[in-house]
Amino acid sequence: MERTAVNPVKWSVDMGFNQGEIVSGHTRTLYISGQTAMSGDGKPLHEGDMAAQLTLSVDNLEAVLSEAGMSLANLIRLNVYTTDVDLLLPHYGVLAARLGATGVAPPSTMLGVARLAIPGQMVELEGTAVA
Repeated sequence: MERTAVNPVKWSVDMGFNQGEIVSGHTRTLYISGQTAMSGDGKPLHEGDMAAQLTLSVDNLEAVLSEAGMSLANLIRLNVYTTDVDLLLPHYGVLAARLGATGVAPPSTMLGVARLAIPGQMVELEGTAVA
């Protein structure tokens, strides 16, 4: 798989994401449903703790990728939904650091939403990966 960043402006790179990416040579695409701070048996965890919810959401995203034989390095699109953008932003470095450690900066969108499907959840990560 070959990735080519498309950045007509450069400010987003400093924030950890490319404006776009051209992906060629891939053979498999994985569409990942929203991952939240849920335990393996489907119980919501870390109510009221944005940092812990974000960390577990990334862990759960990585678990789906791993089950498909992929890693964060294969992520080509990431959507972030949160019930509190202002509360999430100070903790966003957790996600950016984990992506940066793999050398990727997938095009991303962050949206503030009124609520998520599971009460008490504050952040949800949805992605697309290719291999």
